[in-house]
Amino acid sequence: MKVYISNNIDALAAVAADEIEASLRRSAAPVLGLATGSSPLPVYRELARRVKLGLDLTEVTAFALDEYVGIPVEHPQCYAQVIRREAQIPLGLDAARVFVPNGRATDLSEACVEYEKAIASVGGIDVQILGIGSDGHIGFNEPSSSLASRTRVVALTAETRRDNARFFGSADEVPTTCVTQGIGTIRESGSIVLIAQGRTKSAAVAAMVEGPVSAVCPASALQLHPKVTILLDEQAAVELRFADYYRASYTVAELVQDDS
Repeated sequence: MKVYISNNIDALAAVAADEIEASLRRSAAPVLGLATGSSPLPVYRELARRVKLGLDLTEVTAFALDEYVGIPVEHPQCYAQVIRREAQIPLGLDAARVFVPNGRATDLSEACVEYEKAIASVGGIDVQILGIGSDGHIGFNEPSSSLASRTRVVALTAETRRDNARFFGSADEVPTTCVTQGIGTIRESGSIVLIAQGRTKSAAVAAMVEGPVSAVCPASALQLHPKVTILLDEQAAVELRFADYYRASYTVAELVQDDS
């Protein structure tokens, strides 16, 4: 793992965008994994800035990590809508190449199998963008998820529903189940870029980076991946024992890039 720590969110987003752009350029048919939530937004903004400057992502195929089960497609928090607003349109992605799990399928199990087949059919994901939940989940793989799990339907914990209540009116309005790529699916990505901000993520970040690999913290499975970049603000990094080592090993340019 490369662990970058800085309170300059624009600089962290630039590091993330550099990693993502390099990974996509190495592929003849680039595939990007998209995450929702607030954590990836600075990364999408930086990629969108680069698109305005000439970065062409129109040939990129993209797969979303997850989707709520049963949420109407017109609901503003339906992840198909969120991905469209926050990634597909700003990044200039071809809508026909952007895929989101079908949380409204009559046969959800079959829909999960088909999603796995779709990812495999394009040769897998080149670079996966991730956030991390306060309980250590990635995607919606909650604690106790198998580290070899594939795309499937899962129940959301009360903690995750409370965390996501800010996007709805209350925790009671957050769906109780979702379709998510599994940890095994995520680990097959060519590279992974994870960004986390805030003190509420610090315990999960410490368990992910420095704790044992365990289903108690699903994100700890990323320790087994050969190419992971972790981007943290100071609050998210506050519980890391070896933070000074990471700062010395992986430096972040502190000058914000000119937007002109």
